[in-house]
Amino acid sequence: MHPEVQAFFDKPTNTVSYVVKDPQSNICAIIDPVLEYAPESGHTSTVSAQAIEVFIQSGDLRADWILETHAHADHLSAAPYLKERLGSKIGIGANITIVQNVFGKVFNAGSEFQRDGSQFDALFDDGAAIEIGALCGCAIHTPGHTPDSMTYVFGDAAFVGDTLFMPDYGTARCDFPGGDSRQLYRSIQKIFALPPQTRLFLCHDYLPPGRTEYRWETTIAGQRAHNIQINDGVTEDQFVEIRKRRDATLEMPRLIIPSVQVNMRAGQLPPAEDNGVTYLKVPVNLL
Repeated sequence: MHPEVQAFFDKPTNTVSYVVKDPQSNICAIIDPVLEYAPESGHTSTVSAQAIEVFIQSGDLRADWILETHAHADHLSAAPYLKERLGSKIGIGANITIVQNVFGKVFNAGSEFQRDGSQFDALFDDGAAIEIGALCGCAIHTPGHTPDSMTYVFGDAAFVGDTLFMPDYGTARCDFPGGDSRQLYRSIQKIFALPPQTRLFLCHDYLPPGRTEYRWETTIAGQRAHNIQINDGVTEDQFVEIRKRRDATLEMPRLIIPSVQVNMRAGQLPPAEDNGVTYLKVPVNLL
């Protein structure tokens, strides 16, 4: 099947969210929605999520799912806002519990923070089926960037999160807690095993030198032939060395500290304190 896909690009975080629709009905799913966050003021905004909401309502669509490809470190999730407005269920990879255990300790979240993934409506194991109307999709566990990373495949469309970028940019970083470049190489081989004409929809684009337009759609064939870090001519050991050198040059994402605290809670802010105000913590000299 050839599902209909609408992209929503959030330029401040270079993030692409998607609505994927069953071509035979009005049923759809939302993938990786963004909640704007201004670190200078601590204010949030739902501008991007509202654009998705308007698109769904104006098209008389029904969003059954909000799918997170992983617990993002570069933007906050707008999943709770859209769930409340549209009645959707929130799903993520089952290994979110690993992320919750690691970062629950980093942020000293306390015993009230459940580390069993119960903040989400569904936890997907490798190979789990996801239905969007007549579309029967599949969740593929593709760790390496993060332990919970998933690729969602619906018909000829695959949503790979941060696992792959456009061929002229490469692949995801592997230096976060729980990241592993060998694991990422093997995960990408699972993606490369999909039919060559499969459309790949990416979560980010960062405009590498020589390109002036943002892009977020490619194909299996294009990645296997042209990806500058992991094409058919790159061995696992070569990829590990490529990623090691590249990751050593990268700064931490600008919004990693607020993002992870929120996204490990399925997009919910931490509980308000006794003065009614919600706070995000900044661990000093830890990350």
